[in-house]
Amino acid sequence: MTDRTPPAAKVERLVTSGTFSLDGGTWQVDNNVWIIGDDTEALVIDPAHDADAVVAALGGRRLVAIVCTHAHNDHIAAAPALADRTGAPVLLHREDQVLWKQTHPLRPVDGELTDRQRLTVAGVDLTVLHTPGHAPGAVCLYAEELGTVFTGDTLFAGGPGATGRSFSDFPTIIRSIRDRLLTLPVETVVRTGHGDSTTIGAESPQLDEWIRRGH
Repeated sequence: MTDRTPPAAKVERLVTSGTFSLDGGTWQVDNNVWIIGDDTEALVIDPAHDADAVVAALGGRRLVAIVCTHAHNDHIAAAPALADRTGAPVLLHREDQVLWKQTHPLRPVDGELTDRQRLTVAGVDLTVLHTPGHAPGAVCLYAEELGTVFTGDTLFAGGPGATGRSFSDFPTIIRSIRDRLLTLPVETVVRTGHGDSTTIGAESPQLDEWIRRGH
């Protein structure tokens, strides 16, 4: 048997700070910006608040895509500026266009994300999983070769993302987590939009009560 060569791609986390605004309220937040790539190319997930910080973290690597897990303003604020700086396309699920336009009414996205679509960077595939609930077009990205899933604000360490604001729905996010995320291997690392990472195995037991409430 031939040993499989491990992927050259690595995962980097950049934390940026700014504000999240929706439904008339504004809050200070710290966001996780995820960079997946090798020494020559990279993909960015959720360029929050500060395009300059993301460009600095890229360090001259070619940016193949800017992927937005959803279109709350804190996750997409720097996306157009980053696209202008790098020439990379901004990708978003079509169901979140209504939220995108609240922040960037004159700047359309460059492409649509679809369920089960595959994006490739540095030889690694990321599978798009449509996981509505926190937002109608929310997606997660599963990188099987890296043993990780990027969940945006769908799943955190300790439970589901918030559903108390416009365009969100609690039963929907529970179904998304149950059907699209808890089916992944238990050792899968969950890299979230805010705060610490966790694993599918760590979250599954404590989500039982959330799932019961979601029915």
